[in-house]
Amino acid sequence: MADTDALVIFTPSGRRGRFPLGTPVLTAARQLGVDLDSVCGGRGICSKCQVQPSFGAFPKHGVTVAEDALSDKNAVEHRYDEKRGLKPGRRLGCQAVVQGDIVIDVPPESQVHKQVVRKAADARPITMDAATRLVMVEVEEPDMHNPTGDAERLQAALATQWGLQNVTIPLPLLADLQGILRKGKWQVTAAVYDDHTDAAPRLLALWPGLFEGPLYGLAVDVGSTTIAAHLCDLNDGHVVASSGIMNPQIRFGEDLMSRVSYAMLNPGGDAEMTSAVREALNDLVTAVAVEAKVDPAQIVESTFVCNPVMHHLLLGFDPIELGQAPFALVTSDAVSLTAPDLGLSALPAQARAYVLPCIAGHVGADAAAVALSEAPHKSDDLVLVVDVGTNAEILLGNKARVLACSSPTGPAFEGAQISSGQRAAPGAIERLEINPDTKEPRFRVIGCDLWSDEDGFDLATATTGITGICGSGIIEAVAEMRMAGLLDPSGLIGSAEQTGTQRCQPDGRTHEYVIHDATPEGGARITVTQGDIRAIQLAKSALYAGARLLMDEFGVDSVDRVVLAGAFGAHISPKHAMVLGMIPDAPLDHVTSAGNAAGTGARIALCNRAARAEVEQLVRQIDKVETAIEPRFQEHFVAANALPHATDPFPELAKVAPLPQVSFNTGGENTGRRRRRRG
Repeated sequence: MADTDALVIFTPSGRRGRFPLGTPVLTAARQLGVDLDSVCGGRGICSKCQVQPSFGAFPKHGVTVAEDALSDKNAVEHRYDEKRGLKPGRRLGCQAVVQGDIVIDVPPESQVHKQVVRKAADARPITMDAATRLVMVEVEEPDMHNPTGDAERLQAALATQWGLQNVTIPLPLLADLQGILRKGKWQVTAAVYDDHTDAAPRLLALWPGLFEGPLYGLAVDVGSTTIAAHLCDLNDGHVVASSGIMNPQIRFGEDLMSRVSYAMLNPGGDAEMTSAVREALNDLVTAVAVEAKVDPAQIVESTFVCNPVMHHLLLGFDPIELGQAPFALVTSDAVSLTAPDLGLSALPAQARAYVLPCIAGHVGADAAAVALSEAPHKSDDLVLVVDVGTNAEILLGNKARVLACSSPTGPAFEGAQISSGQRAAPGAIERLEINPDTKEPRFRVIGCDLWSDEDGFDLATATTGITGICGSGIIEAVAEMRMAGLLDPSGLIGSAEQTGTQRCQPDGRTHEYVIHDATPEGGARITVTQGDIRAIQLAKSALYAGARLLMDEFGVDSVDRVVLAGAFGAHISPKHAMVLGMIPDAPLDHVTSAGNAAGTGARIALCNRAARAEVEQLVRQIDKVETAIEPRFQEHFVAANALPHATDPFPELAKVAPLPQVSFNTGGENTGRRRRRRG
């Protein structure tokens, strides 16, 4: 390793490499295949190559970034900043030069293949009883013989005509009150927030005369990787628009503990991450309002769900205690506050925000929202609910009892830490099949409905290209390799001689399977390497071990139903998930997808006051199992490394997908011996 080389790490892709000092960031990105846009040939004109460098200690990446790791802004950047403006901390990738080890985030707007945020709203009937409603009142005119203020007479009208006692009127509305009353000739429409608690109702907005709305609310799911917002009509609950954005905190660490470590090692790091997520939320509010053609002044409420680390960073709490036992939360209760309290300047100053309660130190408000949405506590049969993501939340229960835990699956399921991996974007392989006889693959990419062996596929993908493989694609690829006999139960890829296909090629001391190779035409070479298999094994083992731990606690060896939740869970094939051993064995028709259940729970809480009381009571009834300190978790984790499992039987899977019994780790030969299944 030369002293004149520096390590350059790009997020969210996770791609890294060493480059000579003086290398432009854009050059490094292109050589690593990082998705960084540029159309002006590096002249600093188009600004599409904007990046966000990060400084400080990054234990996850094994690097500490000095403040001088990039060159100072040059004249081109200063000129662009003066004329068009750069966000604080942003640099132009074509102008910034590497001078030391550096971590660089490529924001969504700088990516050629924009992220497809798959947290769409699911159709779900919701009983409407919103906390905010419109009421029209007639206020008595002032009288010299009855010298009360306009505010007091408005409060009296709300109490007499609508039963709303002691309504609080914030100072900014008091300042506008007299003008609105007189313009409306003493008839006004009030937006009043009256939640499920005993707190006094609160005036959020006031209009002269009759105002029929509509009023809107935002249900927001703040995930480790993506943030999704659903704009809902508070009259009937229907989703007007949905929008999503990458969580910019990814540049501080792809998983939760990396972000906690960043806060530990960098003074003020927690505030830095809080600022980043709040800025992203303001951008998201603006985007969803523009999409729906809605005046942001009419967005009067919001609900938030998030895991505990995201919860703390959203609220401005230091998450350090969540990085060490006993994983104490600042507060586990629901939090009700105003939009300005959360730094949400894109919303009206009087808009209310409700953050759902957390279950425990590593099982957050997102899991509470899933419980509200999927209601395992109301189920007669035993249901396992798995919210799959960078940090998986798992619920197991029925009417008798509900258990919960979290499991650190990491970012592999999102396509990160995978050699050809990428986020879900046009051009990414999302579905894959391998012919068990010929060992040949066929696949589909995001943005095209055709399979790769169908007529018209090449033309249909000419614009996007075939750029990599996303989370659902890598899941199917590994499972298909196992079903086709290219992969043995231990996760070892066979050689060409062992598997009978030249697509299994040497890769150092191991092998890789080539899915697509367009390098002769200047395109991408997409493979599944042994390292990719190991990354998926680690992620799925953590998921299965968490579920198995809850089953032990419940005293059962099987479940009646499995529900896959989360944006990623909605795109997982149940059969492929079971082949990998991500979930316990069950009849495939008993494995269903709930879509973005956390987002659905946020919408239910937004639209129904009683649901807030329900979830606040529910979290106190759920028993938390702590995987971090449970010895059996490690035992289950090790056994779950095999595909599908070293000891647990999978009889239901065997009915639909009998797996070939191959072994590639016996002196490099395929013995074909059958392993005796235990259990």
